[in-house]
Amino acid sequence: MKYKKLIASTGSVLAAVTLSASTAFAACVTDGMPGSMDKPDGFPARALGMIVPYGPAGGSGQVAQAMATAVTELTGVAINRDHKPGGSGTVGMTAYMAMPADGYTVLEHIDDASSAHALDSSKPNPATDLIPLVISQITFSQIYIRTNEDRYTDWDSFVAWVKAQNGKATIANVSKEGSMERINMKYLTDATGMEIQQISFDKGAPRYGALAGGQVDALFEQPGDVRKFLDAGTFKPILTLLHERPSAFADVPSLTDAGFKFEPLLRFRGFYVHKDAPADRVKWLQWAFQKSFCVPSYQAYNEKKYMNLIDSYRDTAGGQKLITSTIQQYRDVYKELGLEVK
Repeated sequence: MKYKKLIASTGSVLAAVTLSASTAFAACVTDGMPGSMDKPDGFPARALGMIVPYGPAGGSGQVAQAMATAVTELTGVAINRDHKPGGSGTVGMTAYMAMPADGYTVLEHIDDASSAHALDSSKPNPATDLIPLVISQITFSQIYIRTNEDRYTDWDSFVAWVKAQNGKATIANVSKEGSMERINMKYLTDATGMEIQQISFDKGAPRYGALAGGQVDALFEQPGDVRKFLDAGTFKPILTLLHERPSAFADVPSLTDAGFKFEPLLRFRGFYVHKDAPADRVKWLQWAFQKSFCVPSYQAYNEKKYMNLIDSYRDTAGGQKLITSTIQQYRDVYKELGLEVK
């Protein structure tokens, strides 16, 4: 089986994530932080801006709205979101790096920023060119089909059906080669021998709509992003890309159940500020975003989106550690794939 060398390296991120059998935490991780902090020299004296490199309907858009709401509830400071989708996050990152480094604009981004730097070191490093204010979501992926699908009903029958289609089967996924989604799909297809066309969508809504409308046969996504489809009974998961079944998906086979030994890459989302922002403003932003993780509205949002099934919080130091290890893991993957790593 290919990628044997990657199992040890990619396992370190997963090992850092603890599954919660109860799917709830008795106390919130930032409860010990002060409930308020003086504004440094009046900062912020106006609304903050937030660049979101993805559309409003997907996971990034949803977490950006939830965190902005929580920060405003905590501090009274409004946050204006500016969605700049395209290039699997590169359009938004480029726009953010061109903004004044005065602390008035923050960035929401996902692990795509880490994989982009891993492939090309001239791209911003989210652990050093940016300061992670908080990593507020870490989650896993699943494979989904329509609930009323009758050509296949579970993972085993799906794999058998795909193999019989001679490469004509389709799955909706993101467009960026080398992304977390694409690499995990590579693991699955190499391990099973199935050939499936990955239909690219940068925005969440068209991706979900493609499965709902029957334009594709399956969907690769994270559970929180498609919860409304799960609650409505439109979609159902047939494989969870973890080695243990989380309690919320106790009836869905895990990688171990399906006979896979590779360690899956995980999705993480967080909020950043430019490294050159004034230190006193950075300190206030760190407090505001980390403390807002425990604002009840944000905790309710994370629970609603299945983001409390594994430990979803990292502070600045924890975020830098997660990002740095993830970059190295992606580099190992890319070298194994034969891609040019700059």
